[in-house]
Amino acid sequence: MNFLTPTKKSASMISLSLSDRSRLLGALCGTIAFACFATSGVAQTSQDVDRAQLLGNQNQFPTGPQVSVNGVDDGHAAASPNDPDLGVQEILKRQDEYQPFTISFATPIYYTSNVALVNSGERGDVIAAPVVGLSYDPQITKTFYGHLSVQDQLFYYNKYGSFDFGAFDLEAGVTYLLPQFHNLILHVFYDYNRLTTKDSFDALFENHSLNFNAELPFQIGRAQRVALGTDVSVSLAGEPDGPRRHEYDAYLGYGVNFTRALSIDAVGRVMVHDYVEGDRVDVSEILALTASYRLTKWCTASVISSFAKTQSNHSVFDYDVANVGGAVSLAVKF
Repeated sequence: MNFLTPTKKSASMISLSLSDRSRLLGALCGTIAFACFATSGVAQTSQDVDRAQLLGNQNQFPTGPQVSVNGVDDGHAAASPNDPDLGVQEILKRQDEYQPFTISFATPIYYTSNVALVNSGERGDVIAAPVVGLSYDPQITKTFYGHLSVQDQLFYYNKYGSFDFGAFDLEAGVTYLLPQFHNLILHVFYDYNRLTTKDSFDALFENHSLNFNAELPFQIGRAQRVALGTDVSVSLAGEPDGPRRHEYDAYLGYGVNFTRALSIDAVGRVMVHDYVEGDRVDVSEILALTASYRLTKWCTASVISSFAKTQSNHSVFDYDVANVGGAVSLAVKF
């Protein structure tokens, strides 16, 4: 008997065994990959921070609501070299009394192309992200404002509910206008950010940061505006330390009013995230586009979109994502 030559039966058994092993290995790898995908919203808290940032306020035109980029604030024209010749300028149309309190509510609904913000095996989903906020911006002087706000936003995923989370923010700071320097706007504020588990206030991540912003607004005629600025966010403390990061970004915003009710805004940003633990550094390029129609003085409907590309010195954190959707927002000032 030739022991080196397998019989037909033994060859068939070997072939079956190898085939079964291949199928078993493939099924096991697929199960592990999907399990990692489904739990990454909790395990990778840094991705939750990115999701809250990308789906939160990136679509807003940079300049804060209490400041006008056309050089008019609190019913007065911005200071200019011609003021001594013209006397004290007053805007011609009647201005309402300044109202420091704002209550806002919005119901954004997005489609996102990359739920887990991964660099392979991307999966899409629909997200509902209702947000409610209260802000107080007292006018201390003509060019100096205080700022205090609280905001809570929830993120509900249609298919992948394991990614559901909340984002709570408490801010306190000041805004200072410098009309003599081309209406330069300076913001300094403290932010407490808390990412929470689904339908609770239990923390996934907490972060205390000090934030600085400088912005130069430009008015082009009566209908167009441009804003050029930079942000720095320094993480002071947090829990856990892994997702903590210092953030640096530069942005360019452009807005145009087609009518009193219809406007379109575009904001492009380049952001650097320098993590406090390890040597991880991410660079993100973000473009956000918004078309808004003011239905009433306090109600606005918007079509919103954002596109982001992130590259990291650890390639596992590279990703591309597109978010497209709409929102109805309410804002009441008093």
